[in-house]
Amino acid sequence: MGRGKDGGQTGLTYAAAGVDIDAGNRLVDRIKPAARATDRAGTMGGLGGFGALFDLKAAGYSDPVLVAATDGVGTKLRIAIDTGILDTIGIDLVAMCVNDLVCQGAEPLFFLDYFATGKLEVDQAARIIEGIALGCAASGAALIGGETAEMPGMYAHGDFDLAGFAVGAMERGGDLPRGVALDDVLLGLTSNGIHSNGYSFVRKVVELSGLSWDAPCPWGEGTLGAALLAPTRLYVRPALAAIRAGGVHGLAHITGGGLTENPPRILPAATADGGLACEIDLSAWALPPVFRWLAATANMVESELLKTFNCGIGMVLAVEPNRADEIEKLLAEAGETVARLGRIVPATAEGTTVIYKGALL
Repeated sequence: MGRGKDGGQTGLTYAAAGVDIDAGNRLVDRIKPAARATDRAGTMGGLGGFGALFDLKAAGYSDPVLVAATDGVGTKLRIAIDTGILDTIGIDLVAMCVNDLVCQGAEPLFFLDYFATGKLEVDQAARIIEGIALGCAASGAALIGGETAEMPGMYAHGDFDLAGFAVGAMERGGDLPRGVALDDVLLGLTSNGIHSNGYSFVRKVVELSGLSWDAPCPWGEGTLGAALLAPTRLYVRPALAAIRAGGVHGLAHITGGGLTENPPRILPAATADGGLACEIDLSAWALPPVFRWLAATANMVESELLKTFNCGIGMVLAVEPNRADEIEKLLAEAGETVARLGRIVPATAEGTTVIYKGALL
């Protein structure tokens, strides 16, 4: 306990216990402009209430089905904390949620974040949440609320944790995957590096290499830490444009499990006549140099690389064969680099659902 001017004991305060309510209020005031910049049709009210409101009718929906997703960014946070590069980790958080939503056929509507730390540092938290707002604005989602938790004794100095929660909607009957069929064409949208999966492995590889985060990047410009923090790409707007154009039967966000485990998630259940598989030509795109460095440093075999990382493809679309050229052009015009990966084929007798051809180049 502290002592008053008269020498007597003063009561213990919340601030003395390690929780600074005034700092929390300063943070809310600082991030309000960033949150307001994400407003969209359907947004109601602002930050500061006990709950966040959203008007689906005002957003243009008549018979909506809601879709929700939650995620984090894993141990990529450790690199952000250790390097002090905090401005893009919020984009990662949004991307991991909204890229999942669009795979269900949903338009992201709003986003909430959870930021927890041992001692609230307003500038650190604001940089992170402003990054979240950038990700929301880029994907058309409103940042309508969140929680900042200051928990002394739970986190080491400077450490924090993040979680994100996104809600989207579609008109009834618009859910995906739907109608994935034999000979559908697989289109891949390129990634921006590792995105937000596999970082426990990445950190181990960096440890094996003996490099520090501020060492020159072995495969590109800048520092190693900055290169590894390249933010996850947001595929929402191009993917929604493709869905609305018609002919898209399924989308797979390439996250944990890599190319080996995620594309099969869009396949229909096998029938008595057999199942379907994704046939992917590994020579259809160039393996980005970050994955070459990881593979060489860790002596990884190709199969391990493919089931750990996105290997340069962050989103896969299954589309009608007679619409593939049109959709590929639409995606390219939206700024995507598109690779014609392969097609939907019969599963093997053993039930293999991803069949690789060629080799990573």
